[in-house]
Amino acid sequence: MSLLAHRRTLDLLEGGYASVHHGRSHDFDDLRAYVAGDDVKDIDWKATARHGEPLVKRYIASRRQHLVLVVDTGRNMAATAAGGETKKDIAVMAAGALGYIAATHGDTVSLVMGDESGAVALPSGGTEAHLEMLLRRIDARVSLDSARSDLVGLLDWVARGVRRRSLLLVVTDDVALDDRLTRLLRRLRAQHEIVWLTVGDADLMTRGSRATDVYDVHEMAGLPAYLRENRELRREFDRADESLHDRTVRGLRSLGISSERVGSRAAVVPALFALIEKHRRARR
Repeated sequence: MSLLAHRRTLDLLEGGYASVHHGRSHDFDDLRAYVAGDDVKDIDWKATARHGEPLVKRYIASRRQHLVLVVDTGRNMAATAAGGETKKDIAVMAAGALGYIAATHGDTVSLVMGDESGAVALPSGGTEAHLEMLLRRIDARVSLDSARSDLVGLLDWVARGVRRRSLLLVVTDDVALDDRLTRLLRRLRAQHEIVWLTVGDADLMTRGSRATDVYDVHEMAGLPAYLRENRELRREFDRADESLHDRTVRGLRSLGISSERVGSRAAVVPALFALIEKHRRARR
């Protein structure tokens, strides 16, 4: 698997696999007439013999892409996911897997994480040791004592603070796309490419055995067991959950953002594979 940059880079230091600038790499582009100062090693002697004057080879310059892990590290990510694991563990695995793919292809990886207390940005690097450091920072940041999640504030920081064109992996929990978030994502899409991974909420309604009390980490309030066993509330919960998911997917698709939703660590790799394929085939 590899990460595809849809647009050609316009800057010599900007990331991407295809550059409008010429340079030294293994990807042949074309031939041009020799001019004073060209490296003799670049002369194509066979073409020169046929043409009658010196011709040199030109190559497409190799440019590295930049992946930014944009991770919601608010208290919401300390909650339980659909598969019974904490959302934080799933987020760490997803960020690590995609970061590893990027690093093995020679790309650089950085991290922007945050909650209501503010955002923290960590510099880019291209080694496994650097990626592990980023993942440890995510793991240490998320707890039940963390501030509430603030995805709008986090993405607003990225829009203002990340100047270099990048591929953004946004990892967050289930959110509704309101007007403010939609405007912000439209602004980010003009500057970056975005893929979106949602860590799904746990099923709050009891389907089998007797229910136990659960707690909302956002409000620190309890949900009594007898409510979780109510069949009518269960139907309403299912309808609301499906509606939220559908609206989010449609909204992201309308913005040109590929998305997937996962509920367990076992689902992370298949979801990332599907996400990369969606992004690769997306029309720009």
